[in-house]
Amino acid sequence: MMETSFYTESELAALGFKQIGKQVMISRKASVYSPEKISIGDHVRIDDFCILSGNITIGSYIHISAYTALYGRYGIVLEDFVTISGRVIVYSQNDDYSGSHLTNPMVPVEYTNITGAEVVFKKHAIVASGSVILPGVCMHEGACLGAMSMAKTDIPEWTIYAGIPAKKVSQRDRKILELEQQMKQNYGR
Repeated sequence: MMETSFYTESELAALGFKQIGKQVMISRKASVYSPEKISIGDHVRIDDFCILSGNITIGSYIHISAYTALYGRYGIVLEDFVTISGRVIVYSQNDDYSGSHLTNPMVPVEYTNITGAEVVFKKHAIVASGSVILPGVCMHEGACLGAMSMAKTDIPEWTIYAGIPAKKVSQRDRKILELEQQMKQNYGR
């Protein structure tokens, strides 16, 4: 059998994910740390050079583009139909940069002050390339974060935010909800 750029179903099973769905495509060039803490739904594609680390729950119909990193020490949840473009970084944890504590993973924990909170992407959220999402952010249903943006607070449902820090740009069309229903009627779940 010819090797493809994505892991086979049996190779994915052998990696030891907490849960793995059907029609999951993970690049052989992606890095997965602690797969026993990662759940993946159906119809998911994770491209080259992505990093998945920590407590991560990925729903169904998800695409995570190349060079994206999900650091889930305090948890990251991607509900169904989330899209994350290339070179996005999602942090659920943060070092203390005040100078009161040491930073980096090579320092004993008693000398650091790592804080964090779960990051949640509700259904149909989308993040454009080069963006950064900080701990505790919730991208509500249909929320969109524009390219090269930084989200440090929640993005309300069906809005488009962009900039550093991200600010509201406009509302987002909800037609994708109709398209989702059409897809389910034509193809099943």
